Amino acid sequence: MNCIIVDDNQMARAALRHQVQDVGFLKLVAECVGVVEASQVLVREKIDLIFLDVQMPEISGLEFLKNTPDRPLIILVTSRPDFAAEAYEYNVVDYLLKPVRKDRLLKAVTRAYEMHASQEKTIIPEKEYFFIREKGVSTKLTIKDILYIQAMGDYLAIYTIENKHVVHHTMVALENHLPPSGFMRVHRSYIVALDKIDTVEDGTVYVNQTPIPVSDAQRSGLMKRLNLL
Repeated sequence: MNCIIVDDNQMARAALRHQVQDVGFLKLVAECVGVVEASQVLVREKIDLIFLDVQMPEISGLEFLKNTPDRPLIILVTSRPDFAAEAYEYNVVDYLLKPVRKDRLLKAVTRAYEMHASQEKTIIPEKEYFFIREKGVSTKLTIKDILYIQAMGDYLAIYTIENKHVVHHTMVALENHLPPSGFMRVHRSYIVALDKIDTVEDGTVYVNQTPIPVSDAQRSGLMKRLNLL
């Protein structure tokens, strides 16, 4: 498990570092003096566990928990026992008091390891393809090749990089075969691959130079998905 230590006290970081390095399944990636530096590491590296001090200047550990819902597993490390009740509201793995005892650290990181292993098992990889039946023939369709899908009555036209496939299917049924992270229904008659959108203009997206309407109801959600500045 990749981990980082976040503590503004150099001696506290050093003491914790020596204990963490003795745990075989932990890899210490970085030591950070505060939350801002830690956030930069999280952008660059895949971090599974954070040893987080509670009391730090500028941004406290609890403020970090409050403002970062999508975060790695957290073990809080502090000299103050009175923050424990509030800390557990954020589903932290454990709450360790300084100076950290080795047996308590081992108990905390073992629990973190078990939680991490459980999370890894529940991750289901997204499908890379599915089969469509067209003119009596079942054909393998690679999902990453899909540009957009258009509803045409009882049929769907699936446009890929090289071809157009017409199948007897419903939009709802087809959506179940598409990874929600990569596709969005922007109109009752259109589903688009978000990474294939070239241009957005006046309620219209362009995919491979083809204009596709965006309904008023979906416009705001699309803008968020596209990280529009």
